[in-house]
Amino acid sequence: MASGLAFIGSGRVVFGMVILNKHLPLRPWLDPRNTRLPGIQPISDDSWIATCDAYGAQMAERERLIADCPELVHALPEAAMPAALELYDRVLEKLRFMPGFEVGTGSVRRPDGVSVRLDRSAPLLTLGRLVQEDLCLMQRVGSEHALTAAILCFPASWTLAEKLGRSMLGIHIPVESYTEDLARRVQRLFDAIRPEQPLWRMNFHIYESGELFHPRSESYRHPTARQGAFMRAERQCLLRLPVTDAVLFSIHSYQVPLESLSVEDHAALSDLGVMQKAH
Repeated sequence: MASGLAFIGSGRVVFGMVILNKHLPLRPWLDPRNTRLPGIQPISDDSWIATCDAYGAQMAERERLIADCPELVHALPEAAMPAALELYDRVLEKLRFMPGFEVGTGSVRRPDGVSVRLDRSAPLLTLGRLVQEDLCLMQRVGSEHALTAAILCFPASWTLAEKLGRSMLGIHIPVESYTEDLARRVQRLFDAIRPEQPLWRMNFHIYESGELFHPRSESYRHPTARQGAFMRAERQCLLRLPVTDAVLFSIHSYQVPLESLSVEDHAALSDLGVMQKAH
């Protein structure tokens, strides 16, 4: 694990850390269900919160970012507090039944042995120190769902400040494939989510640098890289919160060196146009 990307926030430079997984939980480029947008599938095992082999390293990085630059990774307007509190209660209840977590009345002991004090007055900051997922709250504003609050420690080339308050179409302005037609389909999907049936999708992208804290303005275009690059994949889940009707959009980040992927993987990625064919 090493420091890398520098980001200037509140007058100081914040460095990201390169954290790698031993392997990816799946290779989404080999499954057509993941390569066709929006690629949403039902979750069969209630795993909208999960741990992986990089838990300890990722949580240490999340602790550091929350302590050093909370204004860059956290936003919770007062209007979104009821949804954040509903999510807080829901996640803590789930952690009670997950291996490695010990949920007490005033603190939670994590799988890496660290105890986190529970603070209901700061629900997203507290959850951000307990789970690997970035947690984004989407709530209906007019005819669309908009991003109203989040704990976002591992942005993949976007910033919370730039996206907060935007609809899904507004959030995806830089994404050419996110058309108005796709936005309508996604909005219908958000409207149809049932509390008892969480959903998931998985995206993937090759990054030239390996920092999980990778904030960039939407005007930035990172270069395509192959040698010495990283494969970053995000397992994204959608969960309806029944009381406030908010939708949780969670993001679990995974990353491996591109060179660790198989010949089959490289061929599939080349066929999808994600990377250049090897010569």
